Amino acid sequence: MAGVTDPEVRPNETTVPLLPCVSPDETLAFYQALGFRVTYRQTRPYVYLAFAWSGFELHFGSAPPHVDPSQENAGGCLVMVDAVAPYHAAFSAAMRGAYGKVLARGVPRITRYRPGASRFTLVDPSGNSIIFIQRDEEETLEYGGSKQLQGIPRALDNARIFREFKNDDRAAVRTLTSALRRHGDTAPPVERALALAALAELAVALEEPDQADKWIAQLRTVELTDADRQRVENEVANVARLREWLTT
Repeated sequence: MAGVTDPEVRPNETTVPLLPCVSPDETLAFYQALGFRVTYRQTRPYVYLAFAWSGFELHFGSAPPHVDPSQENAGGCLVMVDAVAPYHAAFSAAMRGAYGKVLARGVPRITRYRPGASRFTLVDPSGNSIIFIQRDEEETLEYGGSKQLQGIPRALDNARIFREFKNDDRAAVRTLTSALRRHGDTAPPVERALALAALAELAVALEEPDQADKWIAQLRTVELTDADRQRVENEVANVARLREWLTT
């Protein structure tokens, strides 16, 4: 072990995040609604809360006076898991049971999950981000937009980053609409169709159903080969999945 000379120090440590808590009552209600077990509860003379879910724990203490939950920058924790989809499904189901719907916007909320994605985020009432990440997420994952791509493919890649890693759907929309204006007339039909499918999904996420229908209608006018049509329909299916996740 690099930097360790004491034979009594062994690599079997456990770390537990201590996150800021603005409102103990809201924090308790949220995490219990998600199925977390309360392992410690104290509000006086100072706040200390502890929760457990599956094999990990989250602890909370009093938030500094300047913490604003709406800024979503209070604190954070990475939870490394073998597969993120079951966690997302479990928390989504718990939200439906407790709140009658998935909390997909505002604070608190859960970010959406696309098939094949390697992470999602829980934002709690204090503005903490609990990010669930798949252990085998590619070490070479491109977070800044691939420099090897151009035109609409590059815009699609940038939109992926805004959507899945920066949680900025508006920026993703701007990226794709700009690319369509600049390259739509010269790009291959399948690239245009994929951009339109991505825009439709973003419109659903932004609660703009009429805009989503507009993008889908425009997509249906694009002439595609059978192989390209199948590729595009796989992306259109994500629009339907998102609608179902948000409304059921």
